[in-house]
Amino acid sequence: MAEFIALIPAAGSGSRMGEDIPKQYRPLASKPMIYHALRTLCSTERIGMVCVVLAPGDTEWARHDWSEFAGKIRVFGCGGATRAESVTNGLKALRAENHVQDQDWILVHDAARPGLSRALVERLLDQLAQDEIGGLLAVPLADTLKRADDTGRVMCTEPRERLWQAQTPQMFRTKLLLEALEKAPAGITDDASAVEALGFSPKLVTGDAYNFKVTYPQDLKLAELILQERTATQN
Repeated sequence: MAEFIALIPAAGSGSRMGEDIPKQYRPLASKPMIYHALRTLCSTERIGMVCVVLAPGDTEWARHDWSEFAGKIRVFGCGGATRAESVTNGLKALRAENHVQDQDWILVHDAARPGLSRALVERLLDQLAQDEIGGLLAVPLADTLKRADDTGRVMCTEPRERLWQAQTPQMFRTKLLLEALEKAPAGITDDASAVEALGFSPKLVTGDAYNFKVTYPQDLKLAELILQERTATQN
């Protein structure tokens, strides 16, 4: 029976945050940002392992206490220069230690999406476990889209029908995902794009706005409010 394994590429520097420490370690609700994704994924019973891929020489990870996740997380210091390289290297490391089989499902999740809920993870598992290809969480676009010219003026308005904003986790079988990433064209920004480049059509599973990616300093306040609301609801 296929297993469910989560993988978090956490080798980036988060330069757009303007911080000295990598974004995944930026304090958020009294914890490193990556903690919140780890907590959600580790508390999902159907996920048997959570793999974290760090940059070689990462010294920040060891400064924090991860003992509550003991027995469920596996850490590799084999991150690459890009997200795709980190995911590829993480998959190869899992294979080398016989932690994963070709037909196991890999859920790749961004460390900077602390708003992921267990309900969303369960929805993804329910809708994709029997799918032939796999897919990803995403939300239909609600805003009007403008395409700019080289001077920063509106060139045209883009129709938003059938447009979705990709989120994570993105869930694919080990063999397919690894093949897709190894053959992917330069410049891909997510795993689904690599799978699409092989000619497949991943399934879109409806996510929610809380599962946004923290990219700029102003995003931190909203993420903090979401986590506070979730904690209050659970208590």
